[in-house]
Amino acid sequence: MPASTREAVRTAVLADSDTRWKWGALTARRITPAAVEPTGFVLRGRATPTARQLAETGVSDTAPREVTGAEFLREVRDAEARGEGYDVVVLALVGGAVRALLQGLADLGPARRPVVVTGYVGVVYEKLTDGLLLRHGADVVLANSRHDAERFRAVYEGVGACAEPVVEAALPFLGGAPHTPEAGRDTLVFAAQPSVPATRAERAYLLRRLVGHARLHPGREVLLKLRSKPGEHTTHLEEFPFQKLVRELDAPVNFRLVYGHMGEVLDRTDLLVTVSSTAALEALHRRVPTAVLTDLGVREALGNHHFVGSGLLTSFDLLDRGLVPAPDETWLARQGVAADTPYEAAFDAARERVAALLALPALPPVTPYYTAETAPGYLPGVLARHRLDITAPEPRESGLRRVVREAARGAYRQGVQRVAPVIRRLGEL
Repeated sequence: MPASTREAVRTAVLADSDTRWKWGALTARRITPAAVEPTGFVLRGRATPTARQLAETGVSDTAPREVTGAEFLREVRDAEARGEGYDVVVLALVGGAVRALLQGLADLGPARRPVVVTGYVGVVYEKLTDGLLLRHGADVVLANSRHDAERFRAVYEGVGACAEPVVEAALPFLGGAPHTPEAGRDTLVFAAQPSVPATRAERAYLLRRLVGHARLHPGREVLLKLRSKPGEHTTHLEEFPFQKLVRELDAPVNFRLVYGHMGEVLDRTDLLVTVSSTAALEALHRRVPTAVLTDLGVREALGNHHFVGSGLLTSFDLLDRGLVPAPDETWLARQGVAADTPYEAAFDAARERVAALLALPALPPVTPYYTAETAPGYLPGVLARHRLDITAPEPRESGLRRVVREAARGAYRQGVQRVAPVIRRLGEL
């Protein structure tokens, strides 16, 4: 039965990190009727978020359930058997996981499959072509701006794939009150990133400059906004946490480390500084003065090349002298931030496409670009990594299994942040 004939649209969100859970849950609400909250799942793996990280996203009072890919597919199958099948599935995952789940959903062969939605959690500055082709086959591939929509369609059309699923929208977590200066408040926030820059030397350099800026401006509050605590992981691996590097410095009293919801931090921010964090787009949408650093170069590996033409590129030397860049309004419009049209209208096209698909008597088969014919030397490896055999015996969950799993996950995280850097240094001797 088409979902359009029912009052409620049942939606499932599967994410593989805290930031993707935030993107997926908020996206689900913006593109479907708000009568029913989406059912949340997080994919068990390297970046599985902790309860603290999930709570910090602030998107739901109900924590998503941790599952494997095969367990999620069983849930989709069993929900349909109960007459409670999901109408929409939002895959907030890396490209390879999206392709594997597309295969898994197709192999289930339900009487009526769900509409599959996917996209990107922020600035797309690496692996554009491969990431998009791995996501091809979804019914809706959301682009966060006109700029991204044009790039996405160009990739699909350039390889002869259907570009109709690409729908221009916006980042679902923009919003908040416009920036309003307050007398006596002067707060600079540096939005840190787990893997940008990647090397210890470059991360230490940024930290020294940030602490130095705080010393130069004792009347300014300088906050280092961190994504995760040591031992936690996000979308990207963090080998050199700023929390550990800062111990080597004698920071002044007006310099602090902060955590929490970025929207709440921006409420009291007067200047947002970053290398290439998506937080820059959140700040720009609220007209918070924003600076994108060039100190380490303007490089694809850093992601700040995305801001070429924005008017925001600057350096610590200029910021130390009190020079704050001004954004280019044309660039802002192409990025879908601080637009003249109402923010909610940015999701109209996505809502319309999802509604049109739900109204069809039956959805067409999933037809991804990567198949055994187009990528016989690549696709099998992608699918094998995710082990989505739902016919295998379902493992029995127990307290011991949970303890062992958490211990193994903790050991992996400590290995990334402690053992791997030591081994790398030894290899350089």
